[in-house]
This record gives sequence, C-alpha cells and structure tokens, in this order.
Amino acid sequence: MNNNEHFDVVIVGAGISGAIMAQELGKNGKSVLILEAGTGKGGRFFSSDCDAPSPKNNQPLSSYQTYMSTFFTALAKIPNAPYPNNANAPQPLVTDLAPIPQGQVLDNGYFVQTGPLPFASTYTRAEGGTTLHWLGTCLRMLPEDFEIKTRFGRGLDWPISYDELRPWYEIAEQNLGVSANADEQNYHQIDNPAVHIPFTECYEYKMEKIPQSYLDLYFSKGLAQMQVTFEGKNYPIDVVSTPQARNGMPRGDYRPVGAVGHETAGQRCAGNANCVPICPIQAKYNALKTLEQAKKTGKVEIRTQCVAYQLETDQQGKNIARVHYKKYQSSNSPDHQCHAVSGTIVVLASHAVENAKLLLASNVANSSDQVGRNLMDHPTMLTWGLMPTDIGAFRGPGSTSGIPSLRGGEFRKNRAAFRIEIGNWGWSWPEGAPVGTVPDLIDEKNMFGDQLKNYIASVYPRMFRFGFLVEQLPDANNRVTLDDNYRDQLGNYRPVISYNVTDYTRAGMAAAKEVSDQIFQRLGIEGFTEYKPSDAGYLTYRGQGYSYNGAGHLVGTHIMGGDPKTSVVNKYQQSWDHPNLYLVGCGNMPTISTSNPTLTMAALTYWAAQNVLEALNPC
Repeated sequence: MNNNEHFDVVIVGAGISGAIMAQELGKNGKSVLILEAGTGKGGRFFSSDCDAPSPKNNQPLSSYQTYMSTFFTALAKIPNAPYPNNANAPQPLVTDLAPIPQGQVLDNGYFVQTGPLPFASTYTRAEGGTTLHWLGTCLRMLPEDFEIKTRFGRGLDWPISYDELRPWYEIAEQNLGVSANADEQNYHQIDNPAVHIPFTECYEYKMEKIPQSYLDLYFSKGLAQMQVTFEGKNYPIDVVSTPQARNGMPRGDYRPVGAVGHETAGQRCAGNANCVPICPIQAKYNALKTLEQAKKTGKVEIRTQCVAYQLETDQQGKNIARVHYKKYQSSNSPDHQCHAVSGTIVVLASHAVENAKLLLASNVANSSDQVGRNLMDHPTMLTWGLMPTDIGAFRGPGSTSGIPSLRGGEFRKNRAAFRIEIGNWGWSWPEGAPVGTVPDLIDEKNMFGDQLKNYIASVYPRMFRFGFLVEQLPDANNRVTLDDNYRDQLGNYRPVISYNVTDYTRAGMAAAKEVSDQIFQRLGIEGFTEYKPSDAGYLTYRGQGYSYNGAGHLVGTHIMGGDPKTSVVNKYQQSWDHPNLYLVGCGNMPTISTSNPTLTMAALTYWAAQNVLEALNPC
C-alpha cells in the first residue's frame, strides 16, 4: 500500500451503513475502499490482507463458525461474547458497567464514563459491525416522531418527513429481508390514532411474519379489550407481531439475502434461543451478507485491522483531502504502520460514538459545536415475574411480538413514550437464567437430583419478562468528548461520555411500571421485579426507584437538521462544513423516539447512497 491511493469513495466502517453504501456505489461502477478498525470474519488476525484464507472449501462459513465456537465456550453470554477482544479496536462491554460515585470517573472499560449515570449500551468493532449481535427488530418510526418539537414542544424536528422516508423504508425492508405482515403493522387504533403507520397502497413485506410464540398468543388472548388510562384518556393494550430481519416464508419469487460464504440464503428461522448475540444458522440478517454482495461488484475493497485516526482537510479547509489510518497486525501488539488514502467522497460509517470521536480528533465538521452532543439510547426498564401456567419460556427468537399502543400520543407533552417488548427468553436478561441461576439452586439452596429437575421443570417454563424501550430526548449535555489522558493501545482516543436521564424519560419509566403492574394483575403474574441501588442504571423519580439497561441503540452525536448552526449534516446526510464528507448511521438521527433505530438508519443510508452517486455524477 502507498499513500497516493485514490478512490471514488473511502468509507470508514464495515457495519451495516458502510456495507449498504459500498454495495450501492459498487454496483454503480464506483471504486470504493472500506477501512474497518476491527478484524474480519471469524476474528482471526493476519499480517496482511493478502494472508487471509481463501474463500474456497467453505472457508468464509468456517470463519463465521469461529464466532459460534467462541460463543459456546464463553462463560458470560453477553452481546459481544462471540467476538474478539481487541486492544487495537476496543469496544464497550456490559460487564464494564457499574454505578458512578458522585464526582468520580468510571474508566475500567473502553468508555471513560463521567456520569452522573452510566451509558449502558455497547457495539461491536469488527467486520459486520453491531448487526453481528443485534436482535433484528425492524420497526418504522411513527409520522409524529419526525416533528415532536412542533407537535409536543419537546426535542427536535427532523428536516425530513415520514412520507419522504417511506420509499427508502421499503427498499431497506426488502434488502435486509424483513419478515412481517403489513396489515398487522398498519393497524389503526381508534383510541390512539397516533400509532398508525401509513404504508404505500397494496404494500407487502417480502416474507411472511415470523410465527408468534405461544407466549404472544397467551398475552393476546389474556389482554383482549384491556385499556389503560393516562391523563384522562384510554389506551388499548394490543399485542402486535414484530417486523424482523430474519428469514421467514418468502412471498412470491423473493430470494432472501444469502448466507455468508454461500450463494444460497441463510436458513429459515428455526427459533434458536441465542440470536443475541449470534444466529447459528444465519437466518438473521447481518452486514457480512451485504459486504459479500458489495465485493462481488468487483469495485469494493475491504481492509480490516485499519483504524482511521485523522481526517485531513485541503489547504482551504473545505474538503476532506485524505484519511489517515493505522494498520496493525496483532491485537496483542501496538505495532502498526501509518497510511493515508484519498477519496473524491469520504463517508464515515463507524457508529455514532466512533464517528464523533474521529471528527473531534480531526477537528472537522464541527462549526456548530454539535459533534458528540445529543447522545441518546433507549433506557430499557425490565419487569419480570412468574406466569400462573407454563408459557414455553426460553424458546424461539428473543421477541416475536410487542405492545405498541403507547408509542405515541398527546401525553408526549409531559412524559416519554415507550414500546413494550414481550420477551420469549424468561429471566435471561434480568437474572441471567438459566445459565446464571441454576448454579445458585445447587450452591445456595442445595438442590440436586430429582428435586432440582422438578424445580426447574415447574418454575423455569413460567418465567416471563417485559422490556420497556423508553424514549429519550436529545440533550446537548449527553455527549462524547476527548481527553488526552485516555487513549488506547494504538494511541487513539477513548470516548469520554457524559450521560444522564432527565425527568421526561423518568416519568415515562414510572408510567411503564404502572402499565406493567396492571398487566401483571390482570394475568395473575407473580411479580419478582426488583430495582436495587447497586444496579448500574439505578435512578429515582418522585421517591420511587427504577433501573434501566442499555438497548444497544446509540443515536445522535452528529445530528441532521435544516440549519448549519444547530446541526452537523443536512437532510442529504452531507456535512455542512465539508461538501465531500457524508456521515451515515444512527448518529444523524435528531431523535430516537420508540423504534429500534437500525431500519431507519438503513433507509437513510440508501437515500444517502443515492445522494453520493448524484454528487459523483453531476448533471
């Protein structure tokens, strides 16, 4: 490699947004280079890209199986368990979380957390990005989500509308392979029309919905005609199947996205109960699939173990002239070589935190002083209990249905909206069951033999939990910054994160707990929910304690808008400050609302790819 290489487009990051951008540009004949900080498939380290194993004899699939083997032997089945720990491309882990004592800093992991509350979400720095461990939920945003400032006096408006994004939603749903039934997603609640999602007439997803679990059907029957009341208004509690980027029954001649290393598609979802952190049969979409399609164009090159650390501008400070990166050979050594490449267009696609970190380290694209600010997540509150009967816990995908009734409405003037996820995996999230709880039965309660088997058989199939994905508003004080005192093995900055949860979101958590209590009472669920001050995400609201978890939904840090003084990119995902710099990913989103953000991010990236093509081919 030399420092005079030039490409039509240089992309930093090989996750879903980088993969989509590369495929769209490659199939249109543009030369593309992707720089990925982490390792390639399987997490193996090579001294150069030329030393990587040949794809013959099913090698790419075998590399994916390396992740599976790592997962099976991991004691802690956390989201990043299958993927390599890499000191040269470190990543946050849920095991790093702890309460932050007032006035102190939590720096035992990759993130340097200054609080007052810990930012609890993680992501994966490897080829394929965080789609390696996502759940696959693909919900569209509501029309009102794009204008919550205008409608409710809260947060920020988007510079685009739902109607503008709708055709790109359709493209994203097809290319990611979303399974759902449009008529179910298009349901219209008379009591709360705010949660209605308009679809193009006669639109249908390319695959049938993933079958709802026995638990979903139990809830649907048990909650029929139920309503909750807030601020004098009734809201029905409806159980609705969840759109998911995993293979269901194809409609017509649709062909799902192929598995990694194969021309044929990944298998149809078989209900494996570990799709977070990894699907063993590749039924779930991951960005490795799109990257393979991108490489088949013959125009896309991917260089792994290449950490971008500086964006250099031209003499006028207008355009990004070069991308500087460090190429390392082993995660155990800081040894590396420095290189630089140029692109007519430069695209940052390395996740909300990493994009912000690179921009701040380069002192670019920040005339608005908004880079790194407005970091958001879904503070996810859990409730859990024992059902009065066996509901088939620990089977199927993590969730196949949810309750969307409280995603929108006039109450957003006063408190956060939320979506309720119905969890299929018992108490795996709140209590670590069964892996983390069965040893306690043996060690603490001295159970063994038939007593142990009978207890597990009678109790564990009745375990149930809700997940409440609570809306968070953009807040300039929730941010990513840099500090020379905190660097990684390669000498690159570690993200310094300041984070809090405002009363708007806390009020949403209180309302969510009230809804949960009413549902538990109606269905005869014995509650075991406990929020402890020792929980990393413990907080209080009006004298009551609650605990939140990270959803893995990192949003904000380089938001889009209609004014260069208050946003980082325009509606076309283009930097206000540098015409040849585009940012993609959830960092562009001005608000998070209540939907898992990946589908919206994918839709925005397909739109951004068209904008980049138009910039490369001006009329």
